[in-house]
Amino acid sequence: MTGLRAIYIIWYRDILRFWHDRMRMLGSITFPLLFLVIFGSGLSSSMQFTQLSMDEFDIVVAGGLSLPGDSVFIKMPIDYLDFMFPGIISMSVLTGALMGGASLVWDREFGFLKEVLVAPVNRVYVATGKVLGAATIALIPGLIIMIFAPILGISFSIATVFKLLPLMFLLAVSLSSLGILLATRIRSMEAFQMIMQLMMMPMIFLSGVFFPLQGLPSWLNFLTKINPASYGVAPIREVVLGKEISDPLGIKLFGHTMTMWENIAVLAIFGAMMITLAMWSFSHQE
Repeated sequence: MTGLRAIYIIWYRDILRFWHDRMRMLGSITFPLLFLVIFGSGLSSSMQFTQLSMDEFDIVVAGGLSLPGDSVFIKMPIDYLDFMFPGIISMSVLTGALMGGASLVWDREFGFLKEVLVAPVNRVYVATGKVLGAATIALIPGLIIMIFAPILGISFSIATVFKLLPLMFLLAVSLSSLGILLATRIRSMEAFQMIMQLMMMPMIFLSGVFFPLQGLPSWLNFLTKINPASYGVAPIREVVLGKEISDPLGIKLFGHTMTMWENIAVLAIFGAMMITLAMWSFSHQE
């Protein structure tokens, strides 16, 4: 019971800090919405995305990209905004999860972490509380993004929301664990923010948020395959768009198209590794 209470207190403290920081809340929601408006609504009108039937589906990128004048023609089985919407949900969770480690660096700089470390509580419980707190906070922007689906003309059911929640939570826990792991080794907020920016943007752009993962150069294709976020975006997109549409846009390993459960398994294994390392690293804090 002491361990569960410690986890709850650490979790509740992070949630409370987020709730009272209105500018942080606004920023976490505004960032993905800007991408949704600029890329989804604005850019798709200048880049002519041709909607095809599944039998006609073809995508021309990388070496075969057609560039007549200033236009870019990409053939897809759906509208680009529909394609990008589940990616933006994933991106909002990803950014919030990775930045969750900032609270740990902040606590170290202001001395609160030292008080926690000398408390008669197993540090594993403290690390678990920090991971769950960061993951819960990361879910909030993703859920709010869903509210804008009807405004953008995207059909969304309550059943879809309930299917998405565990997938979003798995992605949030996995990347929150990575953020906490890095935060246990970083001593200043400036360094943490710099490293997170260096990690975050490549992870977003190489996860299939803004473009399909087919037809890429071999070196870029390799980077998308080792990006853990790719395996979080794919199942979320499949739930939102349906299996028939999402399969041609999915991750392919050695010629095999990854199923939703295979993507979930890869992400779960990555998350288990990260949370184990985060607990170990937190237990060796000085």
